Amino acid sequence: MDEIGPQELKARLDAGDRPLLLDVRQDWETRLCRLDNAVHIPIEEIEFRTDELNPDDDIVVFCHQGVRSAAVADYLRQLGFKKVRNLAGGLDYWARTVDPGMRRY
Repeated sequence: MDEIGPQELKARLDAGDRPLLLDVRQDWETRLCRLDNAVHIPIEEIEFRTDELNPDDDIVVFCHQGVRSAAVADYLRQLGFKKVRNLAGGLDYWARTVDPGMRRY
């Protein structure tokens, strides 16, 4: 599985290297915490909304703990998306290692 760690993603974002951030969590989860400029497509809608994504974009998929996003990343790769990575450990790991002020749930 192709993953990116929170620290590596943070370094890329800080350097201005901005992949498309794809949040596949539920609506209620996005109200608790989120990453700025993320595109929100809940996991249950992804198969109907892939046309909103560019298969050539560099995409980092995330959810709460990285399980749902790993499934979505695999699905997108099967559809021919070339540069898709899962955020290892999801936003929970991001909050613990990169942004301790982020609300965790």
